Amino acid sequence: MNKKGCLIPAVIVGIILVLIVWIVGSYNGLVSLEEKTNTAYSQIEVQLQRRSDLIPNLVNTVKGYASQEEEVFTAVSQARSKLAGANTVDEVSEANGELSSALNRLLAISESYPELKSNENFLSLQDELAGTENRIGVARKDYNEAVQAYNVKIRRFPGNILAGIMGFERKDTFEAEESAKEVPEVSFE
Repeated sequence: MNKKGCLIPAVIVGIILVLIVWIVGSYNGLVSLEEKTNTAYSQIEVQLQRRSDLIPNLVNTVKGYASQEEEVFTAVSQARSKLAGANTVDEVSEANGELSSALNRLLAISESYPELKSNENFLSLQDELAGTENRIGVARKDYNEAVQAYNVKIRRFPGNILAGIMGFERKDTFEAEESAKEVPEVSFE
């Protein structure tokens, strides 16, 4: 066999090897990014569960001082249940917004009850809740960054071809609640 006859199969094998290496590398990169988004989302869920676990203690503490505020307690309970039943990122985001709103109303009750504001258990729970809210914010930021990197990877050419063939789909970011977009009203009465 002449040199030219050996060169063509070698070039074809080389091209096939390069394609295989690219496909394997791209696929593994997509899997890694997808798992990073899944892990980041689970961190949001962990922090939401932590907050959800704090709420009954907070509600019971407030009930001890403000038992007539049943409407607020019901709103907190319903929002907490809705969050527990949420399955998609959008549902979790919406339920989280409702729970945050209900918690804000619950915490506002303390303004009407000075003895509640000075209760050590209430203050401790309020601090834990504030810390958890900060953790939720960080987890949401981390999740959105992971989703952004993943979504960019599956949309860029030529990776988008492989992503489409392998079934990698776009993921939703965790959006701010509508209430967070409104300017809060501050009153010094």
